[in-house]
Amino acid sequence: MTHFDDLRANLREKPRRFCVTGVAGFIGSHILEELLRLGQEVIGVDNFATGKRENLEDVRKIVGEKAFSKFTLAEGDICSPGFVASALKGADVVIHQAALGSVTRSIDNPLETNRVNVEGALRVFEAAKTAGIKRVVYASSSSVYGDLVMSPKREDVVGEPLSPYAASKKFNEIYAKLFGDLYGLEMVGLRYFNVFGPRQDPNGDYAAVIPRWAAERLSGAESTIFGDGLTSRDFCFVSNVVQANLLAAFAPSECAVGAYNVALGDETSLTELYHLIDGHASTNPRAPRYAEFRPGDVRNSRADISKAIENLGFAPSMPVKEGLKLTVEWYAQALRKGKSGAHS
Repeated sequence: MTHFDDLRANLREKPRRFCVTGVAGFIGSHILEELLRLGQEVIGVDNFATGKRENLEDVRKIVGEKAFSKFTLAEGDICSPGFVASALKGADVVIHQAALGSVTRSIDNPLETNRVNVEGALRVFEAAKTAGIKRVVYASSSSVYGDLVMSPKREDVVGEPLSPYAASKKFNEIYAKLFGDLYGLEMVGLRYFNVFGPRQDPNGDYAAVIPRWAAERLSGAESTIFGDGLTSRDFCFVSNVVQANLLAAFAPSECAVGAYNVALGDETSLTELYHLIDGHASTNPRAPRYAEFRPGDVRNSRADISKAIENLGFAPSMPVKEGLKLTVEWYAQALRKGKSGAHS
Protein backbone atom coordinates (compact mmCIF):
# COMPACT_ATOMS: atom_id res chain seq x y z
CA MET A 1 0.00 0.00 0.00
CA THR A 2 1.12 3.55 -0.72
CA HIS A 3 1.04 6.43 1.70
CA PHE A 4 -1.96 7.75 -0.24
CA ASP A 5 -3.83 4.46 0.24
CA ASP A 6 -3.24 4.76 3.99
CA LEU A 7 -4.50 8.34 4.00
CA ARG A 8 -7.66 7.41 2.11
CA ALA A 9 -8.38 4.60 4.57
CA ASN A 10 -7.90 7.01 7.48
CA LEU A 11 -10.24 9.58 5.95
CA ARG A 12 -12.97 6.98 5.50
CA GLU A 13 -12.75 6.21 9.21
CA LYS A 14 -12.46 9.83 10.38
CA PRO A 15 -14.26 12.21 8.00
CA ARG A 16 -13.29 15.90 7.98
CA ARG A 17 -14.86 19.07 6.66
CA PHE A 18 -13.17 20.63 3.64
CA CYS A 19 -13.63 23.94 1.86
CA VAL A 20 -12.68 23.73 -1.82
CA THR A 21 -12.59 26.98 -3.79
CA GLY A 22 -13.01 26.77 -7.54
CA VAL A 23 -14.99 23.59 -6.89
CA ALA A 24 -16.80 23.64 -10.25
CA GLY A 25 -13.58 23.96 -12.21
CA PHE A 26 -11.63 21.20 -13.89
CA ILE A 27 -9.26 20.36 -11.02
CA GLY A 28 -11.62 21.47 -8.25
CA SER A 29 -14.38 19.11 -9.40
CA HIS A 30 -11.97 16.16 -9.40
CA ILE A 31 -10.89 17.01 -5.84
CA LEU A 32 -14.58 17.20 -4.88
CA GLU A 33 -15.24 13.82 -6.51
CA GLU A 34 -12.46 12.12 -4.53
CA LEU A 35 -13.45 13.72 -1.23
CA LEU A 36 -17.08 12.67 -1.64
CA ARG A 37 -16.02 9.14 -2.57
CA LEU A 38 -14.20 9.09 0.78
CA GLY A 39 -17.29 10.23 2.69
CA GLN A 40 -16.03 13.72 3.47
CA GLU A 41 -18.12 16.84 4.00
CA VAL A 42 -17.31 19.54 1.44
CA ILE A 43 -18.24 23.20 1.17
CA GLY A 44 -17.54 24.24 -2.41
CA VAL A 45 -16.96 27.83 -3.47
CA ASP A 46 -17.41 29.03 -7.05
CA ASN A 47 -18.80 32.01 -8.95
CA PHE A 48 -18.95 30.09 -12.26
CA ALA A 49 -16.80 32.62 -14.11
CA THR A 50 -14.90 29.67 -15.60
CA GLY A 51 -16.26 26.71 -13.61
CA LYS A 52 -19.27 24.83 -14.94
CA ARG A 53 -22.38 23.54 -13.21
CA GLU A 54 -22.14 20.54 -15.55
CA ASN A 55 -18.95 19.53 -13.72
CA LEU A 56 -20.87 19.32 -10.46
CA GLU A 57 -23.60 17.29 -12.15
CA ASP A 58 -20.96 14.91 -13.48
CA VAL A 59 -19.67 14.45 -9.94
CA ARG A 60 -23.20 13.85 -8.66
CA LYS A 61 -23.76 11.09 -11.23
CA ILE A 62 -20.43 9.43 -10.45
CA VAL A 63 -20.57 9.43 -6.64
CA GLY A 64 -24.34 9.01 -6.21
CA GLU A 65 -26.92 11.02 -4.30
CA LYS A 66 -25.96 9.76 -0.84
CA ALA A 67 -22.34 10.86 -1.15
CA PHE A 68 -23.31 14.07 -2.97
CA SER A 69 -25.61 15.05 -0.09
CA LYS A 70 -22.45 15.88 1.89
CA PHE A 71 -21.64 18.65 -0.59
CA THR A 72 -22.80 22.25 -0.05
CA LEU A 73 -22.32 24.86 -2.76
CA ALA A 74 -21.51 28.42 -1.69
CA GLU A 75 -21.92 30.51 -4.84
CA GLY A 76 -19.99 33.77 -4.84
CA ASP A 77 -16.80 35.68 -5.56
CA ILE A 78 -13.62 34.94 -3.57
CA CYS A 79 -12.80 38.63 -3.73
CA SER A 80 -15.82 39.36 -1.52
CA PRO A 81 -14.47 39.29 2.06
CA GLY A 82 -17.77 38.70 3.85
CA PHE A 83 -18.70 35.88 1.52
CA VAL A 84 -15.35 34.11 1.81
CA ALA A 85 -15.32 34.35 5.61
CA SER A 86 -18.79 32.80 5.76
CA ALA A 87 -17.95 30.00 3.32
CA LEU A 88 -14.81 28.92 5.17
CA LYS A 89 -16.40 28.88 8.61
CA GLY A 90 -16.18 25.47 10.27
CA ALA A 91 -13.80 23.90 7.76
CA ASP A 92 -10.86 21.79 8.93
CA VAL A 93 -8.82 22.31 5.75
CA VAL A 94 -8.99 24.79 2.86
CA ILE A 95 -8.03 23.62 -0.63
CA HIS A 96 -7.78 26.78 -2.74
CA GLN A 97 -8.11 26.16 -6.48
CA ALA A 98 -10.05 29.21 -7.65
CA ALA A 99 -8.09 31.25 -10.20
CA LEU A 100 -8.08 32.59 -13.73
CA GLY A 101 -5.78 30.26 -15.65
CA SER A 102 -3.95 30.77 -18.95
CA VAL A 103 -0.80 32.72 -19.71
CA THR A 104 -2.46 34.15 -22.83
CA ARG A 105 -5.52 35.36 -20.91
CA SER A 106 -3.29 37.10 -18.37
CA ILE A 107 -1.39 38.93 -21.11
CA ASP A 108 -4.70 40.08 -22.59
CA ASN A 109 -6.12 41.11 -19.20
CA PRO A 110 -3.49 41.51 -16.47
CA LEU A 111 -5.74 43.52 -14.13
CA GLU A 112 -8.43 40.86 -13.92
CA THR A 113 -5.80 38.15 -13.48
CA ASN A 114 -4.33 40.10 -10.58
CA ARG A 115 -7.75 40.72 -9.01
CA VAL A 116 -8.78 37.07 -9.00
CA ASN A 117 -5.45 35.33 -8.54
CA VAL A 118 -3.73 37.69 -6.11
CA GLU A 119 -6.48 39.60 -4.29
CA GLY A 120 -8.72 36.53 -4.29
CA ALA A 121 -6.03 34.29 -2.81
CA LEU A 122 -5.22 36.91 -0.18
CA ARG A 123 -8.90 37.07 0.80
CA VAL A 124 -8.99 33.28 1.18
CA PHE A 125 -5.80 33.27 3.27
CA GLU A 126 -7.13 36.04 5.50
CA ALA A 127 -10.49 34.28 5.93
CA ALA A 128 -8.71 31.07 6.90
CA LYS A 129 -6.69 32.97 9.50
CA THR A 130 -9.79 34.64 10.93
CA ALA A 131 -11.67 31.32 11.05
CA GLY A 132 -8.82 29.64 12.90
CA ILE A 133 -8.14 27.13 10.09
CA LYS A 134 -4.61 25.86 10.45
CA ARG A 135 -3.94 24.25 7.05
CA VAL A 136 -4.38 25.82 3.60
CA VAL A 137 -3.36 23.98 0.44
CA TYR A 138 -3.29 26.28 -2.59
CA ALA A 139 -2.65 25.92 -6.32
CA SER A 140 0.57 27.49 -7.50
CA SER A 141 2.07 26.86 -10.92
CA SER A 142 5.20 25.78 -12.76
CA SER A 143 4.99 29.19 -14.45
CA VAL A 144 6.78 30.68 -11.41
CA TYR A 145 10.01 29.21 -12.82
CA GLY A 146 9.74 31.76 -15.61
CA ASP A 147 12.93 32.24 -17.61
CA LEU A 148 14.90 29.70 -15.56
CA VAL A 149 16.82 27.51 -18.00
CA MET A 150 17.82 24.83 -15.48
CA SER A 151 16.10 21.48 -15.92
CA PRO A 152 14.62 19.71 -14.09
CA LYS A 153 13.04 22.51 -12.07
CA ARG A 154 13.75 22.39 -8.33
CA GLU A 155 11.60 24.22 -5.80
CA ASP A 156 14.48 26.24 -4.36
CA VAL A 157 15.45 27.99 -7.62
CA VAL A 158 13.05 30.14 -9.67
CA GLY A 159 13.49 32.65 -12.47
CA GLU A 160 11.76 35.85 -13.50
CA PRO A 161 8.06 35.57 -14.45
CA LEU A 162 7.24 35.72 -18.15
CA SER A 163 3.55 36.62 -17.82
CA PRO A 164 1.07 38.29 -15.44
CA TYR A 165 -0.29 34.80 -14.67
CA ALA A 166 3.16 33.66 -13.55
CA ALA A 167 3.58 36.81 -11.47
CA SER A 168 0.20 36.21 -9.80
CA LYS A 169 1.22 32.71 -8.73
CA LYS A 170 4.56 33.98 -7.45
CA PHE A 171 2.70 36.53 -5.32
CA ASN A 172 0.52 33.69 -3.97
CA GLU A 173 3.66 32.00 -2.71
CA ILE A 174 5.00 35.25 -1.21
CA TYR A 175 1.77 35.89 0.69
CA ALA A 176 1.56 32.24 1.79
CA LYS A 177 5.01 32.48 3.34
CA LEU A 178 4.06 35.68 5.12
CA PHE A 179 0.89 34.11 6.53
CA GLY A 180 2.95 31.20 7.77
CA ASP A 181 5.66 33.40 9.30
CA LEU A 182 3.38 36.07 10.78
CA TYR A 183 0.25 34.15 11.77
CA GLY A 184 1.35 30.54 12.12
CA LEU A 185 -0.79 29.10 9.32
CA GLU A 186 0.41 25.96 7.58
CA MET A 187 0.48 26.98 3.93
CA VAL A 188 1.29 24.37 1.29
CA GLY A 189 1.70 25.46 -2.33
CA LEU A 190 1.46 22.99 -5.19
CA ARG A 191 3.23 23.98 -8.39
CA TYR A 192 1.17 22.24 -11.06
CA PHE A 193 2.89 21.22 -14.29
CA ASN A 194 0.42 21.10 -17.20
CA VAL A 195 -2.48 19.20 -15.71
CA PHE A 196 -4.89 17.41 -18.04
CA GLY A 197 -7.85 15.04 -17.90
CA PRO A 198 -11.63 14.74 -18.26
CA ARG A 199 -13.75 17.89 -17.82
CA GLN A 200 -11.01 20.25 -19.01
CA ASP A 201 -12.57 22.78 -21.38
CA PRO A 202 -11.51 22.43 -25.05
CA ASN A 203 -13.28 25.59 -26.17
CA GLY A 204 -12.32 29.23 -26.43
CA ASP A 205 -9.18 31.24 -26.99
CA TYR A 206 -7.60 30.14 -23.71
CA ALA A 207 -8.17 26.40 -23.92
CA ALA A 208 -5.29 24.19 -22.79
CA VAL A 209 -3.52 22.29 -25.55
CA ILE A 210 -4.60 18.71 -24.73
CA PRO A 211 -8.38 19.24 -24.60
CA ARG A 212 -8.22 21.52 -27.63
CA TRP A 213 -6.30 19.02 -29.73
CA ALA A 214 -8.46 16.13 -28.54
CA ALA A 215 -11.63 17.94 -29.59
CA GLU A 216 -10.12 19.01 -32.90
CA ARG A 217 -8.87 15.57 -33.84
CA LEU A 218 -12.11 13.87 -32.82
CA SER A 219 -14.01 16.25 -35.10
CA GLY A 220 -11.47 16.01 -37.92
CA ALA A 221 -10.36 19.63 -37.60
CA GLU A 222 -6.77 20.76 -38.11
CA SER A 223 -4.61 21.43 -35.04
CA THR A 224 -1.88 24.03 -34.62
CA ILE A 225 1.46 23.72 -32.84
CA PHE A 226 2.95 27.05 -31.84
CA GLY A 227 6.70 26.99 -32.48
CA ASP A 228 8.81 24.18 -33.91
CA GLY A 229 7.18 21.38 -31.90
CA LEU A 230 10.25 20.79 -29.74
CA THR A 231 8.81 22.80 -26.86
CA SER A 232 8.26 20.31 -24.04
CA ARG A 233 6.17 20.05 -20.91
CA ASP A 234 5.82 17.76 -17.89
CA PHE A 235 2.18 16.74 -18.48
CA CYS A 236 0.38 15.41 -15.41
CA PHE A 237 -2.94 13.56 -15.31
CA VAL A 238 -5.48 15.08 -12.92
CA SER A 239 -5.70 12.05 -10.60
CA ASN A 240 -2.05 12.62 -9.67
CA VAL A 241 -2.91 16.21 -8.76
CA VAL A 242 -5.84 15.13 -6.59
CA GLN A 243 -3.49 12.80 -4.74
CA ALA A 244 -1.01 15.63 -4.14
CA ASN A 245 -3.73 17.90 -2.71
CA LEU A 246 -4.95 15.34 -0.20
CA LEU A 247 -1.43 14.38 0.84
CA ALA A 248 -0.58 18.06 1.33
CA ALA A 249 -3.74 18.56 3.39
CA PHE A 250 -2.53 16.03 5.97
CA ALA A 251 1.26 16.16 5.73
CA PRO A 252 3.17 16.53 9.01
CA SER A 253 3.41 20.15 10.17
CA GLU A 254 7.14 20.29 9.51
CA CYS A 255 6.44 19.45 5.84
CA ALA A 256 3.47 21.84 5.50
CA VAL A 257 5.51 24.80 4.37
CA GLY A 258 6.70 26.18 1.04
CA ALA A 259 5.90 24.84 -2.40
CA TYR A 260 6.05 21.42 -4.03
CA ASN A 261 6.29 20.43 -7.68
CA VAL A 262 3.35 18.30 -8.81
CA ALA A 263 4.18 16.44 -12.01
CA LEU A 264 5.62 13.18 -13.29
CA GLY A 265 9.24 14.28 -13.53
CA ASP A 266 9.26 13.66 -17.29
CA GLU A 267 9.02 15.60 -20.56
CA THR A 268 6.88 15.26 -23.66
CA SER A 269 7.44 17.47 -26.71
CA LEU A 270 4.44 19.12 -28.35
CA THR A 271 4.98 17.15 -31.55
CA GLU A 272 5.10 13.86 -29.62
CA LEU A 273 2.03 14.90 -27.64
CA TYR A 274 0.11 15.73 -30.80
CA HIS A 275 0.79 12.35 -32.37
CA LEU A 276 -0.21 10.52 -29.18
CA ILE A 277 -3.53 12.36 -29.13
CA ASP A 278 -4.04 11.92 -32.87
CA GLY A 279 -3.42 8.20 -32.52
CA HIS A 280 -6.17 7.88 -29.90
CA ALA A 281 -8.64 10.29 -31.49
CA SER A 282 -8.48 9.73 -35.23
CA THR A 283 -8.57 6.84 -37.68
CA ASN A 284 -7.14 9.20 -40.32
CA PRO A 285 -3.83 10.63 -39.00
CA ARG A 286 -3.20 14.19 -40.06
CA ALA A 287 -0.10 16.35 -39.76
CA PRO A 288 -0.43 19.46 -37.58
CA ARG A 289 0.03 23.03 -38.74
CA TYR A 290 2.98 24.93 -37.26
CA ALA A 291 2.75 28.63 -36.34
CA GLU A 292 4.90 31.26 -34.65
CA PHE A 293 5.90 30.93 -31.00
CA ARG A 294 3.51 32.69 -28.61
CA PRO A 295 4.74 35.42 -26.23
CA GLY A 296 5.17 34.34 -22.61
CA ASP A 297 5.54 30.64 -23.39
CA VAL A 298 8.30 28.75 -21.58
CA ARG A 299 10.49 26.65 -23.88
CA ASN A 300 11.02 23.52 -21.77
CA SER A 301 9.58 22.49 -18.44
CA ARG A 302 10.29 19.36 -16.42
CA ALA A 303 9.91 18.94 -12.68
CA ASP A 304 12.09 17.45 -10.00
CA ILE A 305 9.45 15.81 -7.78
CA SER A 306 11.82 14.31 -5.20
CA LYS A 307 10.75 16.82 -2.53
CA ALA A 308 7.07 15.88 -2.87
CA ILE A 309 7.96 12.17 -2.86
CA GLU A 310 10.06 12.50 0.29
CA ASN A 311 7.95 14.97 2.30
CA LEU A 312 4.40 14.22 1.15
CA GLY A 313 4.61 10.59 0.11
CA PHE A 314 3.61 11.63 -3.41
CA ALA A 315 3.54 8.66 -5.80
CA PRO A 316 2.00 9.62 -9.18
CA SER A 317 0.37 6.51 -10.57
CA MET A 318 -1.03 7.61 -13.94
CA PRO A 319 1.52 8.03 -16.79
CA VAL A 320 0.97 10.39 -19.70
CA LYS A 321 0.11 7.78 -22.35
CA GLU A 322 -2.54 6.08 -20.22
CA GLY A 323 -3.91 9.42 -19.06
CA LEU A 324 -4.21 10.64 -22.65
CA LYS A 325 -6.11 7.49 -23.63
CA LEU A 326 -8.61 7.99 -20.80
CA THR A 327 -8.92 11.68 -21.61
CA VAL A 328 -9.56 11.22 -25.32
CA GLU A 329 -12.10 8.47 -24.54
CA TRP A 330 -13.92 10.88 -22.23
CA TYR A 331 -14.11 13.59 -24.91
CA ALA A 332 -15.27 11.06 -27.50
CA GLN A 333 -18.05 9.88 -25.19
CA ALA A 334 -19.02 13.47 -24.40
CA LEU A 335 -19.26 14.29 -28.10
CA ARG A 336 -21.40 11.22 -28.73
CA LYS A 337 -23.76 12.37 -26.00
CA GLY A 338 -24.01 15.76 -27.67
CA LYS A 339 -22.16 17.70 -24.98
CA SER A 340 -19.88 20.63 -25.73
CA GLY A 341 -16.90 18.36 -25.02
CA ALA A 342 -15.87 19.31 -21.52
CA HIS A 343 -16.19 21.85 -18.78
CA SER A 344 -13.52 24.19 -17.50
